[in-house]
Amino acid sequence: MDICSAIVAINPSAQVSVNEEDLDQITWQNGTAVISKADIVAKQAELKAAYDAKEYQRKRAKEYPSIADQLDDIYHNGVVGWKTTIKVTKDKYPKG
Repeated sequence: MDICSAIVAINPSAQVSVNEEDLDQITWQNGTAVISKADIVAKQAELKAAYDAKEYQRKRAKEYPSIADQLDDIYHNGVVGWKTTIKVTKDKYPKG
């Protein structure tokens, strides 16, 4: 995750500029309290872990049938048939 995302996750009202994603080139603007480099790095790791933990969701979303196709599946095959269709993708990309 980038530096600005980490800073805003720590302080949503922070106003900063960052040069080239370099922790040594952060300009704190308009009285924004300085956040330590260690806190920024820790927040970056936390945000990356949260992003990585949801990779299965992003992969599933790409492979699920469209909503229209899912509704058609329910209409023709019932909820049990629809669950069978969806389960293929869920099994392919399990949670965590």
